[in-house]
Amino acid sequence: MSYIQYETQNRIAYITLNRPEKRNALNYEVVTELKAAFTRAETDEECKVVVLRANGAVFCAGADLEYLQQLQANTYEENLADSTHLMQLFLQIYKLKKVVIGQIHGHAIAGGCGLATVCDFSFTVPEAKFGYTEVKIGFIPAIVKVFLLRKLGEAKAKELLLTGDLINAPEAQKIGLINYVVSGEDLEKIVSKFAQKLIAENSEQSMALTKEMIASVQSMTLENGLNYAAEMNAHARATADCKKGIASFLTKEKLSW
Repeated sequence: MSYIQYETQNRIAYITLNRPEKRNALNYEVVTELKAAFTRAETDEECKVVVLRANGAVFCAGADLEYLQQLQANTYEENLADSTHLMQLFLQIYKLKKVVIGQIHGHAIAGGCGLATVCDFSFTVPEAKFGYTEVKIGFIPAIVKVFLLRKLGEAKAKELLLTGDLINAPEAQKIGLINYVVSGEDLEKIVSKFAQKLIAENSEQSMALTKEMIASVQSMTLENGLNYAAEMNAHARATADCKKGIASFLTKEKLSW
């Protein structure tokens, strides 16, 4: 059985978690299939924007606890390999050359909230809950905290990670964890409309370079970051998309991306 579905429609690649009977919980096989799906999307010429979504009532409940229990018999080296496997997925989504939109129709807990955290944009419904509950079961939110600190800053990240409490969708939006809260009946339509806006109005190359810079510059000193930005600025001027965009603006021709 495939735990992940992949399809393209109108230049959108839909990657769908398909393990509803386990609340789309993450284990080694699910992570493996997700990594393969995102690799496929990055090179798929029929895809310009990626939407991550799920089947069933829950978006993703985090790690499969039965799977985690099995891992307790593993050696440190085996557990490190498994943990690295998950880390690579989060990093892959965060640095993917194409924009990733989370279509979160239900609760996103622990590692599931991690998936929401690393999406570039996220849409959810009012009844969805979010949180990093690892400390409540004696575990730690090790990998996701790296991304959450970047996204929210230390104060809010500490509040979420150290309490392990769940928050509702409006609160998640208020603190910047989620971008938009919409009704369940409108979620799919609004996500599609937003994706089509990016597809029609923006250069894929420019969005990819901008994502790359956002991921890279935060670990640099001010001077190194500015030098890197100047280099990327100079590089972008020579790209085909920049030449096309400026020429179209000057000639008042409608751009077609």
